[in-house]
Amino acid sequence: MKVAVVGTGVIGASWATLFLAHGHDVVATDPAPGAEERLVAAVGDRVAFTDDPAAAVADADFVQENGPERLEVKHELLAVLDAATRPEVVIASSSSMLRPTDLARGAPRHPERVLVGHPFNPPHLVPLVEVVPGEGTSTGAVDAAMAFYRSVGRTPLLLRAELPGHLANRLQAALWREAYSLVARGVATVADVDTAITEGPGLRWAALGPITGQHLSGGAGGLAHVLEHLGPGTEALWDDLGTVTMTPELADRLVTQVHDAVGDADASDLLARRDAVITAALDARRFR
Repeated sequence: MKVAVVGTGVIGASWATLFLAHGHDVVATDPAPGAEERLVAAVGDRVAFTDDPAAAVADADFVQENGPERLEVKHELLAVLDAATRPEVVIASSSSMLRPTDLARGAPRHPERVLVGHPFNPPHLVPLVEVVPGEGTSTGAVDAAMAFYRSVGRTPLLLRAELPGHLANRLQAALWREAYSLVARGVATVADVDTAITEGPGLRWAALGPITGQHLSGGAGGLAHVLEHLGPGTEALWDDLGTVTMTPELADRLVTQVHDAVGDADASDLLARRDAVITAALDARRFR
């Protein structure tokens, strides 16, 4: 199977790594100067490269688009991909915020095969892929995307509605909102916030997720017991959550404190540590 990777930044290079690892032929394209050299350095020389997106997708069986997160740029790119790709081939966008219905307007010939296939960084390690169809996306395109992502070891999650940020990013945004508010109010530092998650609920969430994990906290009564006894208190916490504005002062505070938190650690070392923890967590969950 030939997979086209359109855009080879951090996400695109990781997708290429995944597809190559599963035995697919990968052809990549990116107009940025030095893109081919950076991609080969990241994934090796098994990947074919062209600076012509139409040529990259001409013989592709699946297209993973990773262009800049700007609708007008996506439309220009999708128009090229739509014209050059066989009609039955799915064009999946890695977009983290844009609605597939809006994206599909950039593919006037076959908008029915455009959808969002949103990964989590790094896609070659993190299994989740949010599959989001648009108003005109065909059932066949959805089924093909779900099957393809499963075939490369991902966990595709089909969303039931189009929302900005899809599902997981909205959940993250809720946590970030309160985290940034706590830092802004001087209640906690960036290091405190990170520690509170990595040494606490983050460990449980990695195993079972936030709601099933809460169910276990209720003992024999499960979630019903938790909601009965802690529901009112949880509502009171919701009412007390902060509302925060990303002022320049707050941005400076966050940046300064995250640099304080990581200290002299090299970025590549932090990435290696992150990836090792992800891999270990996935290995530990294989009983599922």
